[in-house]
Amino acid sequence: MSRRIEKVNEMLRERLSQVVLRGLKDPRIHPMTTITEVSVSPDLSSARVYVSVLGGAEDRAKTVEGLQSASGFLHRELDSLALRHVPRLTFVPDDTLERADRIERLIKQVIDDAAPAP
Repeated sequence: MSRRIEKVNEMLRERLSQVVLRGLKDPRIHPMTTITEVSVSPDLSSARVYVSVLGGAEDRAKTVEGLQSASGFLHRELDSLALRHVPRLTFVPDDTLERADRIERLIKQVIDDAAPAP
C-alpha cells in the first residue's frame, strides 16, 4: 500500500471519528460507535469504513444502516479535507473483537480438554 493511500485512510478515519463522536441525530446509530479502520481503493474513488459497536449484532447492524443512511452528510463533512475527490463511503461492521474472543475461547477449550485428568 502506498504512503499516500495510508495517509488518506488515516485522514478519513480521524475525521469520521470526530463526526461520529460529536453525534449524529439518527437514533439507529449506537452512542458507543468507533471507526476502527478506513480502507480506500487504489484509485481513491471509494472507501470501506469499518465500524465497531459496543453492543450486540442487532446494534451493529442498525448502526451500519444508520451510518450508510447518513453517508451523504458524512461525505459533505469530508469536503474540508485536502482531497481532490472525496471517496464514496461504504460502512462495514468490524467484528474483530468478537472473532478474537471466540478464538481465545476455542484455544482455552482445547487446552482444558488436553489437560490430564487428576
